[in-house]
Amino acid sequence: MSAHCMLTGTHPGFGNRISHSHRRTSRRFDPNIQTKRYWLPSEGRHVRLRLSARGIKTVDTIGVEAAVARIRARGVKI
Repeated sequence: MSAHCMLTGTHPGFGNRISHSHRRTSRRFDPNIQTKRYWLPSEGRHVRLRLSARGIKTVDTIGVEAAVARIRARGVKI
């Protein structure tokens, strides 16, 4: 579960790497996953979240409390 966003659920996509001679080999498109630490006022502690760049922007928009509620609704333990 290393390349998964806790908030958005973004995970790696797969495709082909195509060489100049047009040979195809397998490749993986990883999301931009960052580890970010947020202060959670309701619990009086910090939480460390593994989020994609889009997930970080979402937390900035909706707030950390709502984001943690969404993560827990998905069944992820924090």
